[in-house]
Amino acid sequence: MADNEKPDNRRLKDFKHKGRDSEALRRQRSEAEVELRKGRRDAHLRKRRNVPWGGVEDPGGVQDADGDDEAPTPSLDAIVQKASSADPAVQLGALQTARRLLSVDRNPPIDAFIRAGMLPVLVGCLERDENPSLQFEAAWALTNIASGSPEQTHAVVQCDAAPRFLRLLGSPQHSVCEQAVWALGNIIGDGPRCRDYVIGLGIVKPLLSFVTPSIPITFLRNVTWVMVNLCRHKDPPPPLETIRELLPAVRVLIHHTDIHILVDMVWTLCYLTDAGSEQIQVVVESGVVPHLVPLLGHEEAQVQMAVLRAVGNIVTGTEEQKQAVLNCDLLYYFPALLTHPEEKVHKEAMWFLSNVTAGSHQQVQAVIDANLVPMMIHLLDKGDLGTRKEAAWAISNLTISGRQDQVACLVQHNVIPPFCNLLTLRDMQVVQIVLDGLGNILKMAEEEAETVANLIEECGGLEKIELLQNHENEDICKLAYAITDQFFCPADTDEEDAGFVPGAVQGEMFGFNSPTEPFQF
Repeated sequence: MADNEKPDNRRLKDFKHKGRDSEALRRQRSEAEVELRKGRRDAHLRKRRNVPWGGVEDPGGVQDADGDDEAPTPSLDAIVQKASSADPAVQLGALQTARRLLSVDRNPPIDAFIRAGMLPVLVGCLERDENPSLQFEAAWALTNIASGSPEQTHAVVQCDAAPRFLRLLGSPQHSVCEQAVWALGNIIGDGPRCRDYVIGLGIVKPLLSFVTPSIPITFLRNVTWVMVNLCRHKDPPPPLETIRELLPAVRVLIHHTDIHILVDMVWTLCYLTDAGSEQIQVVVESGVVPHLVPLLGHEEAQVQMAVLRAVGNIVTGTEEQKQAVLNCDLLYYFPALLTHPEEKVHKEAMWFLSNVTAGSHQQVQAVIDANLVPMMIHLLDKGDLGTRKEAAWAISNLTISGRQDQVACLVQHNVIPPFCNLLTLRDMQVVQIVLDGLGNILKMAEEEAETVANLIEECGGLEKIELLQNHENEDICKLAYAITDQFFCPADTDEEDAGFVPGAVQGEMFGFNSPTEPFQF
């Protein structure tokens, strides 16, 4: 340890049985992110197929009879041959047939069309500016091919479809533009390599040109979905220049009344802030955070969840980035979030707080001043298992980062019994952080350690700790032995037993927990 290390840092390390530092405390929960994103899969697919609902009007005004089961479907070879016809009507009919086949709900014949040589024909039709209907059908078919597997998406890319789609963003036909946006979104959604390729072609400026008050709402939804895909992947994240280009539009659209667009914009920020401190800093500097935080009070739980994830990602960054969020009066919204009807909101809110309680004394005090500690302890006791685990992190982090009076606040609000109850879980990581937290509370109590030890023993915590001395995990064994050896093994047991007066101990305990005398170390 360096001689010039700050005393506070020295104290923190003394209390960390597993050497958890400030970065470890601000946990990037990849497992929880996967769980949350799986819950959003239907609403946030990386790739989407354009499946018609009833008749579809093409840009030229010709009604396409989708769903006509009476006409026999020609062979794929015949479709490809007709799609190459010099007769525009024959060609259009073949493309419509191909598009219908590629739009079926299950097992569209994408590979069969690729093998039949349809891709070059479709890409060639994107050049037919004199025939917008043909461009529209070709773009639709290619969109659905690009919505398939990575190999199928790459087949579209290898036919040089992306530059042609980008050119169609300037088409005078809105339906052609929209279909081109959709196709590019599927290509971008395939992964960082395709994303960076399309960014290199220059998609951002023409894409953002569609963000106008006059754009149809369905078109704007497609635009915002593509914006999400541009920011989705973090290995590597999108270029900082691209992020800076997108954020002004995000700042505007985050006030949109359409729920789909609003959620897309918040998820754009979620993905950006999940990529690291450098990306978080760009988001903070854009000025969007003060516009994001009030959405914690939105009536839709899906919006609140997404906002919690975004601000939660920010507080995993630097102390300055964390403070930038807290300066927006964010904790004002937490009493409602911690009593929300949906348990998943509690869990996400507790994850956020666990990263705040891992911060500075000032940030820990902000949580206390917002009267959140009693609510945290209530969820530690009564929440579902996932929420209780997150609450355990929040409490344990506070015992490491907090001052003595701040840790005493936990004991004053009766944290010991529900904290000890988690020692019976099979989750070894949670058991370790609870033992860490209990050890830190006992060490911080100093001359009042015996009082805290009595609280632990009275709620059955000591028995649980003693059982953990035989745990299969060596670290848990060591933690349990250290606590019992230091705080529950008096030098002379017989002498203490002889002088033990039950009423005296009970009276002392009552005095510490009385409403007029809050618990203090």
